[in-house]
Amino acid sequence: MNCLKIICLSFCPPVNPNFEEYLEGQYLFEANQLLIDREKHLFGEITEADAIKAHEEAVKKLAADYEALEKRIEQTVQHSLSLSSEETVPALISAVKAINLEEEQDQLWRQKCWTPPAWRPKKWKEHHDKVLHELVYSRLENPSSPTGDQENQSPIQADVQSMGRQLKEDMEWVVEEVKNCYPPEMDICNFYARQYHQTFKARLKQIADSVLDDKDCSFLLRWVKEFYPGILEKPELASNINTEELGNLLPDELLKPLEEQYLSKQQSDLMIFIDRVLDEAKKEWDQGKEPTRDDGCYVSPVAYDVIQVEDPHKAQKITSNLTDFMQRYQHFHEDIIRQNKPHSKAFIKANLSCVKQFRDFLVDRDLFPEDVRKNCLPVLTEMKQSAHTYLLTPVHKILKPHYKKLGTSDWLKKNTFKKLLNSTEEELQELQGSSQSSYQELIGQLYQEMTVEYVQRLQKGKIKLKDSIQQQKAYETVKENAEKLHELFAKMGSKQDWLKEILTKIAEVLKLQDIPAIQMQIVSLGSAYPDLSEKHVSALLKLKTNLSKADRKIVKTTLSDTLKESRADPGTRKFFSKVEVR
Repeated sequence: MNCLKIICLSFCPPVNPNFEEYLEGQYLFEANQLLIDREKHLFGEITEADAIKAHEEAVKKLAADYEALEKRIEQTVQHSLSLSSEETVPALISAVKAINLEEEQDQLWRQKCWTPPAWRPKKWKEHHDKVLHELVYSRLENPSSPTGDQENQSPIQADVQSMGRQLKEDMEWVVEEVKNCYPPEMDICNFYARQYHQTFKARLKQIADSVLDDKDCSFLLRWVKEFYPGILEKPELASNINTEELGNLLPDELLKPLEEQYLSKQQSDLMIFIDRVLDEAKKEWDQGKEPTRDDGCYVSPVAYDVIQVEDPHKAQKITSNLTDFMQRYQHFHEDIIRQNKPHSKAFIKANLSCVKQFRDFLVDRDLFPEDVRKNCLPVLTEMKQSAHTYLLTPVHKILKPHYKKLGTSDWLKKNTFKKLLNSTEEELQELQGSSQSSYQELIGQLYQEMTVEYVQRLQKGKIKLKDSIQQQKAYETVKENAEKLHELFAKMGSKQDWLKEILTKIAEVLKLQDIPAIQMQIVSLGSAYPDLSEKHVSALLKLKTNLSKADRKIVKTTLSDTLKESRADPGTRKFFSKVEVR
């Protein structure tokens, strides 16, 4: 309690403070208000002729105080990326408010018809932007973040990786802490993102303009095409930054020569190279080593060492044996799963990232003949599915005791589903280790499988909802479960919003008492998911024991008629076909 009093006292302004006391206590906004009041007294409340005759010493003192305040605000802004104590955050908030207040005062003076003070306009916002630009430049020029494997890196690789890590850490700090010190209209996250992007871009452009050896060339390409976009894709950054307006790190005139250099190196010994990439991965596997980690994700060189090229003519040369390579890669992948060693999960997570890279390379870029895609894409699909099954099967095994309580009398108790959520969150943490996009796909499948399990358990009919009160309780439970489950998966990066909608629609069916209303809700569900069958509807309606057999038949007939009349879009998601009904 005494500590709280001390902290509180350190942030409370003194009684009737003067400018110096405000400045000393880091109350920069309040200090600024005092100076503006003095300025108004000297220059604003009397005529221009009288203002010129104002006391010269008072004007000089005001100018000196403004200079002292500006210096203190500049120092505060310079420490934006190292807010290490309770004092510095309020100081930055106060500094930002003072800067905006000065912008308003500059605008007021522009609207007046008499001569402003010598220090007007002050342009503190413009100076603030310049200070932050210089701050970003200095942090990337002298990064504090150590690299992971500096001894085995060239000076260029160490330089690029240090800058990249500093950029990542600083931008995470901006969205976590600095953003809260600025009003939304200043859009500070995007401002910082532009500064870091332009500074990093300029440095990489200098590096790309120089003569690079093959390893540095490959490393630079990987940063431009994989690591940097991966940083921006992280949910905490992507939700605060407009990544599209940042543009590419390197212009085409610099990127293409790097690709040419990379390709010329690979063409001479392509088959030896591809064999060596896979052999190196197998060697690490046989030795019991886990793949290396970068930014918390397991990484494998298998994909990025093969797909650094974008030109169609070059791609034809470098992928002439891609089909054979994919098949051998799949055999290695399946062998890892079959042996199920302690480090198997780490390798499979690394492989998932590689599979995603290969798939994007084949699908998103029109570089390959149709037969290459036709042969390779099914292999990649099988690899991804086997990886998902391998990683998710143990999760379902752990969650099974919680699944068993769904759709039972215990299920209506809040703590029952909460235990399932807690266990799921622990497993979601354990599943991390792939690239962000691969992890999103993995947990997206888990989310879908859990939703299928939920509906399946519900439709087993272990609980009977005898009247509207019980049905209202079941509605509230399913709706809350849907929201909590979606909230958990969304927090971890899942984009599968449609799964929440399914459970919500089912909850509505449980609540409704009027047959026409139930018909409309079932039609809505069947239209959205045409794989909904009469068996699914029957199992769901049987939970509502106050519905007669005739009523259930009416609802099922309505669904049947609706599905006959409508043509299912081939792109419509399938869900209920995965839900078994006994």
